[in-house]
Amino acid sequence: MHAVIKLVREHPSAARFLVVGGIGFVITMVINYGLKLFVIPQHPVTALALGIVVATIVSYWMNKKWSFDDRGERHTAHEMLLFVAVSVIGVAINSAPLYLSRYGFGLEVPNVTRTTQEIADFVSGPIIGTLLAMVFRYWAMNKWVFPKRAEIVDVLSPTSPSTSPTPTV
Repeated sequence: MHAVIKLVREHPSAARFLVVGGIGFVITMVINYGLKLFVIPQHPVTALALGIVVATIVSYWMNKKWSFDDRGERHTAHEMLLFVAVSVIGVAINSAPLYLSRYGFGLEVPNVTRTTQEIADFVSGPIIGTLLAMVFRYWAMNKWVFPKRAEIVDVLSPTSPSTSPTPTV
């Protein structure tokens, strides 16, 4: 409990990012299992990826308006493009362990029982995949999408304080 309080005090954006991530996780799981159990049971990776995509769209707005509300002065279209790029990589990272579990290790019916398949799917996709993608996304959001104001480089300006010519007398 002490570690959580320390995290919130020292890194409030990280704590808010985790809350948004939790909401995104719930959205992902509802869509994933809804599709996997009732619509496309033969395509578990697609079901998970679609859940992640919907959760990512919701997460963008929540992260922009709440988690990183004190950062990012980029034009919204530029910021959204960076967010989409990071999120696409995140979807791939999130889906890779499930893909490996199902198709690399063969943890699917008829090779294993239905229970084993579902446990392997849950551990590989929503647990391992989500943890890996979460670490990547937080790092990438801080670095490129919602950087601290001092880290934003204005690429449209031909000179910046570090590259402006010194006047000669």
